[in-house]
Amino acid sequence: MQARALIESTVSLHRRRPAAVSGVMRTDGAVTAETLERLVLRARRSVSVTLTGCAVFAEAVLRSLEQVPSGVVVRVLCTPAAVDVVLNRSRRLSAVRVFRHELNGLVVVDGTLAFLRSASGGEGGGRAAIVTDTTAVSALELLYASAWSRGRRFLGHTELSPRLRTEFTRRILERLRAGHTDAAAARDLQVSLRTYRRHVAEIMRELDASSRFQAGVRAVELGLLPQERQSAV
Repeated sequence: MQARALIESTVSLHRRRPAAVSGVMRTDGAVTAETLERLVLRARRSVSVTLTGCAVFAEAVLRSLEQVPSGVVVRVLCTPAAVDVVLNRSRRLSAVRVFRHELNGLVVVDGTLAFLRSASGGEGGGRAAIVTDTTAVSALELLYASAWSRGRRFLGHTELSPRLRTEFTRRILERLRAGHTDAAAARDLQVSLRTYRRHVAEIMRELDASSRFQAGVRAVELGLLPQERQSAV
């Protein structure tokens, strides 16, 4: 709720100070990609990015990051819905975290300007603004810092244990997320209770999870399970 309120207050600030917003545009792939490339080429210190479930926006952002000048610190915060897109380029990204709640698409360059995409745009649609107002960009940076601090470190394909990608593990994770009892899950999977609990303990250790429910949530963050529909924050 706090994140949503901050976004709304920032958008309200944009409307009160129209001269500080250099433009509002449709977020189709061609316009977004061209705009983002121009912005990141201006980076001298940092680029902070939020990737959402919109594949068009995520692909445009990731392509633009390939143009970031050497020495610039890049941070990428993605929602579970964007994990698959990030996986394809994870080797090129040094700082990636996963945030389990939905956020607006965002790119902040050097803390001085930002590209903000509305969360309601859908796949390839919606509206976006280039923000240069100092107060508005600072508010967006605070939002990003808060989400980043609560995000989970992203693990690419090369860091995930092969055991976590087996069909049997996926079936266990589904039952952990659904809150099944150990006895019911073991019976459903046709294994002994002792065997099931041994597998659960191994999975929790691999996922750095302190509870069975957390293991299910972590599995979604890593793309091991599909994301369930949930309301935006």
